[in-house]
Amino acid sequence: MADRFVLFLIRHLPTQGNQERKYIGWTDEPILETAIEQQCLITASTVFGSDLIRTRQSAAVYFPDATFIADSRWRECHFGIFEGKTYADLEKDEDYRSWIEDPERNRPPKGESLAQVKKRVLSVVKEMPNYAVILTHGGPIRVLLTAFSQENKAFWSWDVPHGAAYRLEWDNATAFKEGRACTSISAVPITANGLT
Repeated sequence: MADRFVLFLIRHLPTQGNQERKYIGWTDEPILETAIEQQCLITASTVFGSDLIRTRQSAAVYFPDATFIADSRWRECHFGIFEGKTYADLEKDEDYRSWIEDPERNRPPKGESLAQVKKRVLSVVKEMPNYAVILTHGGPIRVLLTAFSQENKAFWSWDVPHGAAYRLEWDNATAFKEGRACTSISAVPITANGLT
């Protein structure tokens, strides 16, 4: 019997912009001061992830001894001119309304559509080794959960809080490489007390 193929997806720790509910896709801001004193339950000697500072810093908190391999394809959606703004700032903007109504096809001015994000995330995930730990953003994680779930859940229906971790499992590497649905998707704790 072939070995199971497993990926771990972890969302970075929060930033000030996240706390203020701003769109900070490619905005490169640091995580908030954090006090994680417990050892991470997920072990890794190598962590893959976005090249933005919030993912690098989160990896250093959770995996201080691991090598971090940065790749810009793991970045959040580029929100273009919406970067740094909130829903309240944008709710009457015609371009924003158009994007919200169909993010798959429409994009923020100077930004990316969801279809563009999916294309780059699905290309990079195919390069991951078995048991890879990927530290990235909410958008890429939702892309993968949507793409590989056996359920027909919509992109925005996935709850992906900061510091959340998901384990995706396939019967074997072939099933993963062929893009088949996972046999199992589960939220997993990062620390012994379940806290991020």
